[in-house]
Amino acid sequence: MLRMSPNGWIKAYWIGILIQPADISKYDYINIPARDTWSVIMRKDSPLAKKETIRKEDLLNVPLICSRQAISEERHRNEFADWFDEGFDKLDIVTTFNLVYNAAIMVEAGVGYAITIDKIANTTESSSLCFRPLWPQLDSGLNVIWKKYQVFSKAANIFLQYLRELLKAER
Repeated sequence: MLRMSPNGWIKAYWIGILIQPADISKYDYINIPARDTWSVIMRKDSPLAKKETIRKEDLLNVPLICSRQAISEERHRNEFADWFDEGFDKLDIVTTFNLVYNAAIMVEAGVGYAITIDKIANTTESSSLCFRPLWPQLDSGLNVIWKKYQVFSKAANIFLQYLRELLKAER
């Protein structure tokens, strides 16, 4: 959200959604009760595409493309690294990504298999890609975040209040 200040400066106000694991210590946030499922994005013609789910051992000898947050050094709060347990250090991570769109391009080009959450990359019937969920299933939480001590516009405050009330009603 952009707003022109009285002195002519443009101020940026933002509200974002973070997928766990993420360091949210710098932000104010609201936990969203929805969860996202981790999966592997692959080409439909890859050997792992024949499987319904992907296990740890399936990923030990294939080139992987992982998000930077999934392989962060903060392993104590990293659900993905915890899912692998000791096998995490044996993974063949060939590159990392910040945007799943970029990871999908690399998967299409045959660089490797992308570890990400479901429903971000195009895996429709017309796509050359498919996803297979991790098993045992791994889910991540979501947070709506904003900079601590942020002063918001009236519209942003109304939005956040509405979101808080909506999520409180769903509990």
